Amino acid sequence: MATTKYPGVYKNEKTGYFFYNVELGVDQITGKRIQKKGSRDSHGLPFKSAKSCHDMLVSVKAEFKKTRGGAHNYNMTYEQFMNSVYLPYYKASVCKNTWNNRKTVFPIFINRFKAKKLRDISLADCENFRIYLLNHSGYSQAYCSQLYGSFRKSLDYAVYRQFLNENISNRTRAIPKGKHTIPYWTKFEFEKVISTFNKSDYLEHLHFTMLWLYYVTGIRVSEGLALYWSDIDFSKKTLRVHYNLDMKSKKEYTRSLTLKTENSKRIISLDDDTIKILKEWKRRQQKLVNSDFVMSYDGSPLHRCIIGRIINKHSSLAKIHRIQAKGLRHSHASYLINEHNADILVISKRLGHSSPEITLKHYSHLWGNNDRSIADMITGNINIKFSNKSKSKFTGNQYISNEIIKTPLQSTSIKNDTPTI
Repeated sequence: MATTKYPGVYKNEKTGYFFYNVELGVDQITGKRIQKKGSRDSHGLPFKSAKSCHDMLVSVKAEFKKTRGGAHNYNMTYEQFMNSVYLPYYKASVCKNTWNNRKTVFPIFINRFKAKKLRDISLADCENFRIYLLNHSGYSQAYCSQLYGSFRKSLDYAVYRQFLNENISNRTRAIPKGKHTIPYWTKFEFEKVISTFNKSDYLEHLHFTMLWLYYVTGIRVSEGLALYWSDIDFSKKTLRVHYNLDMKSKKEYTRSLTLKTENSKRIISLDDDTIKILKEWKRRQQKLVNSDFVMSYDGSPLHRCIIGRIINKHSSLAKIHRIQAKGLRHSHASYLINEHNADILVISKRLGHSSPEITLKHYSHLWGNNDRSIADMITGNINIKFSNKSKSKFTGNQYISNEIIKTPLQSTSIKNDTPTI
């Protein structure tokens, strides 16, 4: 090893190439010296000159100084970043149900990049992870999309907190969710399902009311379970969605103000049939128990799994395909679009989406049937009437003879009472 005129830059006498070895400081947690060594440039090529090696050394020092939090952040591993920075932030940013659903995702990519320094995650690392998910993980494409998307968001937050200068994963392609349609019920199918309920039975009366409310309002499962009677204004015919139910057991639950998005807090207009159904259920419920919760038979809230059981039981009785609990929300969107040709802005507001674009992203396939109805409406809508005499002078065309032009047109009858052309 031979020194050069540049401090920290050395020459490997065996290979003839150069490398740098620089001390950046002391780790504030471990007390150990932080050294950085390198023999290749940003393109992975060896340094052929002391000057190019020195330039890289200067760049390394500058990047270290830019890193907020000094030496500790510079050497922070991806696992340390996730556990001490990102996961606490994420948990505080989403509702409890979202956290419980997503927390199993994080260990998969934490283990992938576990001991790797956050700042050393490369484009190749990200692309290899992406390829692994698609080709070798065995996960569905939708789950791969969620995994890789969550990983990329963690690096976005690292940039936001200035642990990184760039999210290198954004140079790779996102994994599309693929075509995945959530099963739902049409109006006809829903009618068949509710016909299997016996309202004289107390529990079946409750279960019918629950399915009806989900179908005609499109509220999320946890939003419906959190509803109090005070959230329903019978005089104004409105339903207020401001709470989300976080439930561990019948005795351990919380009505949380943290909804999925800020736009989830909304007021939904109710139809007269729904008002009548809710009044009937309230009278019956209040005779047996003094309950604040709408969806309750004993004063305590119901667990979300009950919705799935009700759907499975009565879809089987009706001989209709099963759907998930969230499929009732999808069914509501379908009902508004196909039965009422509802405006996209109205649907977006009822569903609590932040913008119509979100609604179209998830429900655009439901508008397919409307194309046929539009074609049907066009039929016969435009009056077709021709003049008996040409009102324009034909200037001629060298390829068309006058005999052809003057040939009378034979009448053809168009069915469905359209004019004769």
